[in-house]
Parts: sequence; structure tokens; C-alpha cells
Amino acid sequence: MWLLRLVGEDKTGIQTSRRRQDRYDLIISHKEDLALLITLEQGKPLKESLGEVNYGASFIEFFAEEAKRIYGDIIPPTIDDRRLLVLKQPVGVVGAITPWNFPLAMITRKVGPALASGCTAVVKPSEYTPLTALAAAELALQAGISPGALNIVFGNAPDIGDSLLESTQVRKITFTGSTAVGKKLMAGSASTVKKISLELGGNAPCIVFDDADLDVAVKGSLAAKFRNSGQTCVCANRILVQEGIYDKFASAFAKAVQALEVGNGLIETTVQGPLINEAALEKVESLVKDATGKRLLTKKIIGKGYESEGLYILNTLLSNSFT
Repeated sequence: MWLLRLVGEDKTGIQTSRRRQDRYDLIISHKEDLALLITLEQGKPLKESLGEVNYGASFIEFFAEEAKRIYGDIIPPTIDDRRLLVLKQPVGVVGAITPWNFPLAMITRKVGPALASGCTAVVKPSEYTPLTALAAAELALQAGISPGALNIVFGNAPDIGDSLLESTQVRKITFTGSTAVGKKLMAGSASTVKKISLELGGNAPCIVFDDADLDVAVKGSLAAKFRNSGQTCVCANRILVQEGIYDKFASAFAKAVQALEVGNGLIETTVQGPLINEAALEKVESLVKDATGKRLLTKKIIGKGYESEGLYILNTLLSNSFT
């Protein structure tokens, strides 16, 4: 019933007052429904999903306001008898390829500025979170976005990517995902000289020095690593701790991780949900096995509230003191 409330219309087919609300208000008014949908599709705890809805809606609010300020500019010239005028115009059709880890926010983050600047958009969402993308598109229609201005495409990812790259009508590609795919999109955009925006994977350490505030360091490291079960492009890949604070930090961090309950994202006490698919689970397990087998690291599996079936993995700390 909650999904019907989200996408339903009145029996006459006439747009209701809700359909004439702006998209930001519509997202916020359907916050609970959208969050539930994200948790069911992606697995993150409901509290995180609610945070994502607010985060995603903020992009719509921001770029809707920025649309009022797309002015031209007069630039001081280097020669007195010249005047330099800059006009800002839509770049054209935008091809957006979005990931599953933030299935709503990554769409609004890309589509918001595109629509605000007068561009239409073709969105290829992840095959793991299609319903969230459709819900976002439906709310766009209810908000008055013209049919055809925002388009959602499902299917074989390489084929869709090739079509976007080969099209002379698509003038920009925006992508969030792996570095390997980003390289292919960059190379494929060259033949038609498309503009590109790429947000790719990272390999970032979290560094804790001896003079760090222990409580702040633990809280920050926990957020940096365990948000969305570690499935974000900005998650810390490793934590490097200076010798003087190592033991205290390791003990406090292990205690904090111990308190992270693993389980169904719809359960209020859950902090860590399942991984996105079987391949992700196998990858994490292989990394732990490789680290403990070849690199002489100490493994400590900790956690509570664990479901034996499904794509769940208990929180695991790997430590290696260099002292």
C-alpha cells in the first residue's frame, strides 16, 4: 500500500495539488516511503536511508535556488575598447550513470543541476536499486517536470553505456562508480568530445596521530569506515595509528565496533545491514583470508545481532602493530 500511495493518482486522472508541489517538498513528504524502499532494495539501516532522503532532497533544493542565478557575466577586458560578455547555456542531453550505494541521492545530485540549467537527462541506475530510481522519476512528474525531460533506462549496462557514448545528442556524461568503468567512459567520450564528470573509487587511509583526541578519533574512524556497511566511495581503506596512541585507540575502537549491531535494516537497533550481493560478500571474505594468510595480521571478529542466512558478515578488525 505504501508504494501505491507514492505513485498513485486520483480516479479522474487529473493532477492533484500534491502533483503541483515542487520536487523537494514531494521528496520530503514521502520521506518515510522512500527510506523504506531504499532499505528494502539496498539493505542499509532505515535510519541511514532516512538520512539519504534528506541528503538527496537537499540537492533539489540547492539547484532549484541556483537556477534563479544563472546570470551572464561581464568580465573586465584587457583592452579598453572591448567588452567581454559570458552567456551560460545548457550543454545538452546529460547521460547519468548512478550507483546502488546511494540510489536516490546520486540521482538527485546529477539530475538536479542538469534540469536547473535547462538540460534533459537520461539516467541509467543500478540494476540492484531500480525501484528507487522509478520513484524519483515519478515524483519529478508529480512536481511538474515535463515528460521526457527525465528518462530512466534499464537493461544491459555496457550496451546502454555504449549507446550514450556513441550518441551525438548526448553532450555530457556524469558517472559515479569504479575507476575501471570511469576510464572506459572517458575514452569513449573522446570520439564525440563529450564533457564528463567522474566520481571514482579511492584508496584512502584514516590517520590517527599521538596528539589526537581519542574519543573524536574513534568516532570519526567509525563513521569513515562503517557507514553503509563500508560500501561508499569515501570509506577509509585502512587506519594508520601512531605508536604512542595505538594501544588505547585499538582498544577503544574495538569496543565501539563491538556495539555495532548487524542485521536486518528494518530493525531499529540495526547499525550494519547486509552487503549488496553475493559477489560483495565473497570479496570481503577473500580479503580477510588474504590479509590473515599472507600479511601476518591479527584477526578479531566482533559484533552482535547476526543473521546466519543472507548477505551478512560480522564486523572484523585486522590489526598489525609495527612496534
